[in-house]
Amino acid sequence: MSKPPRLTLPSDARAYRLTTARGAFAVHEAGAPTRGTALLVPGFTGSKEDFIGLLEPLAAAGYRAVAVDGRGQHESPGPREEAAYALEELALDVLAQAEALDAGRVHLVGHSLGGLIARAAVLRDASPFASLTLVSSGPAAISEEQQARTKLLVAALEAMHGDMAGIWTAMRAHDPQDAVADSPELAHFLRERWLATVPEQLMATGRILVSEPDRVEELSRVDLPKLVVSGEVDYAWPVPLMDDMTDRLGAERVVVPGAEHSPNAENPLVTAGALTAFWRSVVSE
Repeated sequence: MSKPPRLTLPSDARAYRLTTARGAFAVHEAGAPTRGTALLVPGFTGSKEDFIGLLEPLAAAGYRAVAVDGRGQHESPGPREEAAYALEELALDVLAQAEALDAGRVHLVGHSLGGLIARAAVLRDASPFASLTLVSSGPAAISEEQQARTKLLVAALEAMHGDMAGIWTAMRAHDPQDAVADSPELAHFLRERWLATVPEQLMATGRILVSEPDRVEELSRVDLPKLVVSGEVDYAWPVPLMDDMTDRLGAERVVVPGAEHSPNAENPLVTAGALTAFWRSVVSE
């Protein structure tokens, strides 16, 4: 899971609920849309906080940055039924969020699972968007090793009837080194975020991650500027796979140094620089 580099919002940022035609979503927002607006969509087990390190540099570059909790994620409510979290439903949510921002065409950024959701939204209707950036998100299902881990998690959620506290304890016991470097504040946040996430959201999106087909050719036909960003290594989608996807899409490509699966959290300044350079290159001012 992504670990935010900080938990406090920049002084000029705000947290609120974005009201859309498909319900209200918890968001963090910073900046004025001098050069444009960006909608940031988080990944599996993630939240808007995964983009907190991007808010200040994006705002400083003249962009309004809006990071969102998807339905059933962290501080956005969601129903206790898996059908509500089908990929098409989540894509429709993104389209509704873009419309509610009332900002013209927005730059859409999806991290990991959020990239698959963003892709589905663009394939349904690209007209609300000025560009698409896929951050650590690949062409199809995640790697076989990560598929196995995800299937175990989904099975545990089913067997334990959504006992989020019990599953959290089991996950931490299984991989104690993952928590060694966490500050007490971060450890508390990660647990609370996990507990607040709707179990059925994780079940449904976990199934998406292990079964998503390759839609790169379909996406390549969408007339929209595209950027693929990743860290230097990635356990969900190997970096060479994302390199190949970039070629197939005819997209721009940035590899963020010192980052792995979450460059938005692990090296946010370089990631923000890559985003703003790309946006400036594709939108005339």
